[in-house]
Amino acid sequence: MSFFDTISLLGGVGLFLYGMTIMSTGLKNAAGDKLRNILEKVTTNKISAVMIGIIVTMLIQSSSATDTMVIGFVNSNLMSLSQAVGVIMGANIGTTITAQITAFNLTAFAPILIFFGCIMHIFMKKPLVQHIGSIILGFGMLFVGIGLIKSSIAPLSESQAFKQLLSTLSHPATAVLFGIVFTAILQSSSSSVVIFQAFAVEGLLSYEQCVYLAIGSAIGSVTPNLLASLTTGRNGKRTALLNLYFNMIRAALLLTVITVFPQVLSWIQNISPNNIARQVANTHTFFAVFSVITVLPFSEWIVRATLKTLPLKESEKRVQEEQRLLYLTNAERSVPAVALRQAMLEVNRMGEMARENLKTALQYFFDPSQAELYQQVMEREKTVDYLDHAISDKLVTLRSLELSDHDIFRLSHMVRVVSNFERISDHAENIVEFGARLKNAGQHISEIGIKELHTMADAVLETLDVSIQVYQHEQFDLLPKAEALEQQVDDMQEQFIQNHVERLMTSVCDPLGGVIFTDMCTDLERCSDQAINIATALIERK
Repeated sequence: MSFFDTISLLGGVGLFLYGMTIMSTGLKNAAGDKLRNILEKVTTNKISAVMIGIIVTMLIQSSSATDTMVIGFVNSNLMSLSQAVGVIMGANIGTTITAQITAFNLTAFAPILIFFGCIMHIFMKKPLVQHIGSIILGFGMLFVGIGLIKSSIAPLSESQAFKQLLSTLSHPATAVLFGIVFTAILQSSSSSVVIFQAFAVEGLLSYEQCVYLAIGSAIGSVTPNLLASLTTGRNGKRTALLNLYFNMIRAALLLTVITVFPQVLSWIQNISPNNIARQVANTHTFFAVFSVITVLPFSEWIVRATLKTLPLKESEKRVQEEQRLLYLTNAERSVPAVALRQAMLEVNRMGEMARENLKTALQYFFDPSQAELYQQVMEREKTVDYLDHAISDKLVTLRSLELSDHDIFRLSHMVRVVSNFERISDHAENIVEFGARLKNAGQHISEIGIKELHTMADAVLETLDVSIQVYQHEQFDLLPKAEALEQQVDDMQEQFIQNHVERLMTSVCDPLGGVIFTDMCTDLERCSDQAINIATALIERK
């Protein structure tokens, strides 16, 4: 193999991988947020979860991208591990479509695909047409890359030294290990299998070697997900671990089957005799489908094994307990009076969480050495977000009950109260981030500035407490007190910011501390605004 052939081989691999990337990006852009919405709304039904995993992965041509989205959803508590395992299994089937496509010899048509794809991508103004152009362009580049790979490795078929090197892959264990490492480097099982296909077509790899390499590639494909999970929480890490366990079980299952029943490989070969590219593609697909059908009934065991490896912390158990509806589970089947009472209890519960989150956030801001408070706020904020969506959805379903005009008024204003509580919790998240920024930058707010923020924070918490009392018990006689407190907070914001500007002019405060002081005043004032919205929510204005 000459130096030029080596360069051509590397260029072919690079062009193939880049074509795959462009095609995948074009597909994702053309689909927009629809694929994410489909994944987000996956049901607990295992079959539908698998089907969604297949469809999404076929559309974006990347199981790693699907798995990464799933990691994000699980990490954000939008999907459970039990739901994720079905999607991950489906992604393992969907990714085999790439090898099926490349088994067709479309290299001769690749230049025309690149030409039209380039025209659409560069010269068309409509975004959708541009994205479709990217898909066609990537598709063409993919086949040009395969053509370069095949032409550059053709001389290797006559090299005894290279044949002897590949003969080391004749042992199943060595081939599986090489498949794992090779795919971990490429970070794409579909790309690995396509390259193995190309080597097999040129007679450099036997069908049996490709089988074991493909089995190893499934394990190696988990590498990008493991890397992606390093920046996520424990749920994200569990999802990546779940994917690893499934692919290890899959590999063990397939190795057992082809060892005990070697005639399975002969059967697959006979489907497409004299076409090794199609044989490799069919094996890749059949193995994936067989693994999912066999392992799916035992998917909960994989979930349990994952939780055994990375068990739930006490804080996570508490979050799981909190992130569920307590009173509105079957409210739509209750009589209107009972349903409204259950709704009120659920909203009150969310309000207490939002109030506690604001209090904890302020504690952290004034004393950032209590690092555990930061995490508490972030975890409770996720719970409040969950309750915001869950309660709002339930309140909408309650509209189907036979409600009086008075009940409809109360129900519609509960939705607004839920939104106000959620915003207060959002401000709590902002406040802990302000504290973290000051701590990490090693800067500070002046002592007098801290005293002013303490005064304002106490007034905001009192406003919120009085407002919640007005709302929960309909003690409208306390409304003037709440409004007076809210006006007091408004006055504080104006006066304290003016004082702060004067301190900045005399360099009493650090620049970063100055920005955060102003932002804190703004967030605190908005919390008091949300509090008054809550206090006045149930007042029927004529």
